[in-house]
Amino acid sequence: MCGILGVKGSAPVNQDLYDGLLVLQHRGQDAAGITTVDNSQFLLKKGNGQVADIFQAKEMMSLKGNVGLGHVRYPTAGTSCASEAQPFYVSAPYGISMVHNGNLTNASELLDFTAQSAKRHINTGSDSEALLNTFAHYLDMKCKIQLTVEDIFEVVADVMEQAKGSYSVIFYVLGVGMVAFRDPNGIRPFVFGTRNTEDGMEYMFASESVAIDVTGFTLERDVKPGECIFIDENNSMHSRLCYRGKAEHTPCVFEYIYFARPDSVIEGVSVYSARINMGQRLGEKIKQQWQDEQIDVVIPIPETSCTMAMEVAHCLKVPYRNGFVKNRYVGRTFIMPGQTQRKKSVRRKLNAIDEEFKGKNVLLVDDSIVRGTTSEEIVKMAREAGAKKVMFASASPEIRHANVYGINMPTSKELIAHEKTNEQICQAIGADRLIYQDINDLIDSIKCENHAISKVETSVFDGHYITGDICSDYLQNLEQSRNNERLESQEAEPA
Repeated sequence: MCGILGVKGSAPVNQDLYDGLLVLQHRGQDAAGITTVDNSQFLLKKGNGQVADIFQAKEMMSLKGNVGLGHVRYPTAGTSCASEAQPFYVSAPYGISMVHNGNLTNASELLDFTAQSAKRHINTGSDSEALLNTFAHYLDMKCKIQLTVEDIFEVVADVMEQAKGSYSVIFYVLGVGMVAFRDPNGIRPFVFGTRNTEDGMEYMFASESVAIDVTGFTLERDVKPGECIFIDENNSMHSRLCYRGKAEHTPCVFEYIYFARPDSVIEGVSVYSARINMGQRLGEKIKQQWQDEQIDVVIPIPETSCTMAMEVAHCLKVPYRNGFVKNRYVGRTFIMPGQTQRKKSVRRKLNAIDEEFKGKNVLLVDDSIVRGTTSEEIVKMAREAGAKKVMFASASPEIRHANVYGINMPTSKELIAHEKTNEQICQAIGADRLIYQDINDLIDSIKCENHAISKVETSVFDGHYITGDICSDYLQNLEQSRNNERLESQEAEPA
């Protein structure tokens, strides 16, 4: 999962890019980067770490120009080395920089295509670099003194025929303009906004609407699945649905459950409202199925689940309490490499308030259970704090399948729900009782906010991959690749 930004302004954009990346930091803490354009030159600063650590005053002052791209990353393909931080750049044709959020499911085929047909060298293991060079190849085939709008749309259509999987992507082509487009299924979120100034209209593209809000832009709409929006050098906007085939709009359900900020709006749906709905439906299920259970208090696993847990408590008519204090300076645990590091980080991340647990029947609410490592440690913490009984509720269904569209939980065997019953999962995390959200209730929690959404991407729950190109061999190769990466990470961990 990554966060991307693109700004075409009438004044320096470095502050807008910095502010936008800060509020997208939750989408990736592994690396960050900004490139701007000044006097027909790309100015670039990127590296491993978080936005505030990489960009000090000196770096920000050097990032001059009225056009720029920004990126925050955690790796879903490739490695965590600094060379794979984005934005990426190629010098020909024209000079192109790009940022990408998503995961290409045919990255190996694209790598072969760029090497053999396009004769382009790929310097990293990143699928994003393969996408950049595919775009550059098709643009090169159109290369002439003055590209037309039609040329740009044809290039994007050609890229969409080659690239499979999920992608929200922004390119800036020197002397041509900003090109932004989204995969035909619209899996990863992508919005754009405008800001009217005395010097003219300014444009921003972003992974989430919160970046548009905090920078003073006005949210216009989501970039449509299969759509390209092109802002030319004269600052005119052009848009077209470029995908030549037929695809079904299926935004990723996990954006609403976990990844997106609650103050974002995705596909016309308030993430906060969707989470309220999830909590209401989960509370109703608990009330119906656990009629014999005495629950003294509902406690969320901070922070994403707080909204859901509050609604569960309201539905059950029991107190809602913040029983855990979160250390905000520890990154997300389920994307950390190595089980040992994940277990250690849970204790660093959360600490229990004993008086909220002591002698009580406690219902813990979390947004999801992935590997189960965090859940197991939290149940232990609740018991150590004196809980008489510890029950656990997940606001999403059982995660049983690999994700291939940009969320770093790729191997089924790593998932605690894989080939286990709910009773076995409950025993594994050490809870007294366990309940999951129904998938239909989860989907309805989103769709009821926007009836135009007919389907959402739920492959981690049901194993149905909407792009239609995922087979058992692909999943086996992915599993082997991730196992190798995990072993390398474990070897790198201190004893």
